[in-house]
Amino acid sequence: MARLVRPDAVLVQAVIAGALSFAHLHDLAEAAGQDGWKAWAYPVSVDLLLVAAWRRLRSLRDAGESTGPAWTWFTVALAASLGANVATAGLLDLAHVPDWLRILVAGWPALAFLGGTLLVHPHAAQSAAPESASVPGPVLEREPPDEPEPAPALAAPVQEVPSVIAPPALVAHAQKLAADHRTRTGSEIDTETLRARLGVPLPMAEAIAVQLV
Repeated sequence: MARLVRPDAVLVQAVIAGALSFAHLHDLAEAAGQDGWKAWAYPVSVDLLLVAAWRRLRSLRDAGESTGPAWTWFTVALAASLGANVATAGLLDLAHVPDWLRILVAGWPALAFLGGTLLVHPHAAQSAAPESASVPGPVLEREPPDEPEPAPALAAPVQEVPSVIAPPALVAHAQKLAADHRTRTGSEIDTETLRARLGVPLPMAEAIAVQLV
């Protein structure tokens, strides 16, 4: 026994509203200079963008993601559909369509193509991302770095004290100076005074002073 099809009031109302909107979009496109099959393609384009934006909006909302772009294109498609319905209600002379409306109708295919592309491609990229992320990579165990060996302690360099050999003649002259200093002052000549009197470097004066003791 064949199952009886029970009409749904909501479905019937949706079909009627869609048919009227479809007809209004067709009439407006035809009045704006789009004749033949092009006039029938406009309502299809507007309705498809409206449905695609609504589906994208629901999927983003379920995923907890931002719904801003989907709302934008849903509003654009809804404005195009609602504008066509209002324009064909007698407020616009379809026999003398203004130039700005002709420009909007002529530019709609490019706008609809852009909107459909932006709505579809992000969804494809997001659906492919979990597949690549679900494959875990190999976990590599890192070996602890070897502790550097302490550098061997370097022995402190032995400073060599250069041996200064005073010439005998210079020593004899220094002895005379020391005797003269002792006679005049009553004290032994110091190394700094001896160096000044002889006009020699301090190491040489120190070597000579040792020999005067």
